[in-house]
Amino acid sequence: MRIVQEQWTEVDGRPIIAYTFTNDNGMEVTCLNYGCIITKILAPDKYGNYENVVLAFNEFSPYLTNSPYFGAVIGRVAGRIREASFELNGKTYQLHKNENSNHLHGGQKGFHHVVWKAVEFSTKEAVGVQFSYTSPDGEEGYPGNVDVQVTYTLNNQNEFIISYHATSDKDTPITLTNHTYFNLSGNLKSDILHHRLKIKSNQFLELDHQFIPTGVLLNVENTPFDLREGKLLKEGIEANHPQIALVGQGYDHPFLLDSRHAEEIVLFEPESGRTLIIETDEPGVVVYTGNHFPSGMKVNGMPSRKYLGICLETQALPDAVHHPHFPSCILRAGEVYSSMTKYTFRVHQA
Repeated sequence: MRIVQEQWTEVDGRPIIAYTFTNDNGMEVTCLNYGCIITKILAPDKYGNYENVVLAFNEFSPYLTNSPYFGAVIGRVAGRIREASFELNGKTYQLHKNENSNHLHGGQKGFHHVVWKAVEFSTKEAVGVQFSYTSPDGEEGYPGNVDVQVTYTLNNQNEFIISYHATSDKDTPITLTNHTYFNLSGNLKSDILHHRLKIKSNQFLELDHQFIPTGVLLNVENTPFDLREGKLLKEGIEANHPQIALVGQGYDHPFLLDSRHAEEIVLFEPESGRTLIIETDEPGVVVYTGNHFPSGMKVNGMPSRKYLGICLETQALPDAVHHPHFPSCILRAGEVYSSMTKYTFRVHQA
């Protein structure tokens, strides 16, 4: 197990460090102290080749805008909040409007544009980095001073674990996630249309024309959203379904998970044999198939296009502040927000 660091650039006079940690099998993760952004995960295919399976920029400057949120930690609240406002304890809070009249992924700054304090660690069985940041009361309109820790850990079982921890001195909404896009073909040899996705979920959320949940829970049965037995993404994306067409002919939907830490999300790419198993204690996952990648953008040195990666955002349900029947995303003062998502990389030889 080893970890190395390299300064990439500076932002406002603060060094931006790339941390690369490697396990004893040769699996490798690279991340930045800017936005906790994951820029590389080298995972083996069925022939033993280690290739990058995440989307990233080859240069730092695009991360200053990073409209796809490549690899970043999202907060304080992942997803959209309708009309960029919410009511809590009898008071209305106005948030920054950064997507039309709505608030998206923590606002204009958000945790994805923060330079985090980073402390690396290494043991016999694991290696990684713990990031920390204090979000001040009023940042982006949110109440409370919030202390946040995000820990990235890689072990010798080829498990990459993200742990989130937060406390606040005022009641505040919080739901953190990571916005890494995966492409298991390796080094972007193909798009994600022939990846197979399996999710243990009986329900997904209906979205309106702004891609915000209406509050209606829909049954997946007899729809492209029935991924319980696994489905080629191409099959779902090309289906004639109004919710698929609504978001740019693809998925951009929250699913309610039926189990926790029981291989509830499995992504498989047959040519490489790579399998990604995602397990979490979050109530849902937002599946986004890159339907709206900006044109003219270079991704891993290649021109961007639709369906180049899939984002699997384990989190509380979007816009939960406006839907009392959703699991609550409110962190009470003095309580602890704690969440963990594990990404296990395996190889299928057949």
